[in-house]
Amino acid sequence: LVIGGGDGGVLREIAKHESVEEIVICEIDKGVIDVSKKYLPTLAKGYDDPRVTVHVMDGAKFMEENQDSFDVIITDSSDPIGPASVLFETPFYNAMHASLREGGIVCTQGECLWLHVDIIRPLVNSISTKYTQVEYAYTTIPTYPSGQIGFIVASKGEREAGCKVPVRKPSKELQKTMKYYSTELHAAAFVLPAFAKRAIFGDDV
Repeated sequence: LVIGGGDGGVLREIAKHESVEEIVICEIDKGVIDVSKKYLPTLAKGYDDPRVTVHVMDGAKFMEENQDSFDVIITDSSDPIGPASVLFETPFYNAMHASLREGGIVCTQGECLWLHVDIIRPLVNSISTKYTQVEYAYTTIPTYPSGQIGFIVASKGEREAGCKVPVRKPSKELQKTMKYYSTELHAAAFVLPAFAKRAIFGDDV
């Protein structure tokens, strides 16, 4: 399940993986989808995959109607200002938890570790009582503040190595289609600067 992500970019990347059987996107604004298909076709081509089902509605309501339904939930949201602020609050994470199957994973936009630990730490603390494991990773994106954006990755049910260690390596053919991702980069994304690790997870880590 993809919440938001109306430009289709997340769909495009998910669709590269043949092991994914079904891809559901819930976007609240149909205009985003239409404009992206018209002006951002290289992103929006994710909609062309036959496994994709589109729902134009509020993501929280959709999850309320679909409990214990998804193996992975990805939220592709804007910053926590205005209408998107609810996507960074505990009730929304509780809704995702209820919509996940046992063993499932959520991945959400996690702001910037250089600028937003005052947002990240309280959220991590609050959802740690609900999710079995909560982890934080980051990547470099030149167009974001400080050239970096983070991900909050949380799981429902025990995972021996969490999400830090990839459980599957892309085939050579699939890897050639990827401009950024590799299994080495996946693992490295969870290695935080010491200050950030303390600021997000506490002084004892």
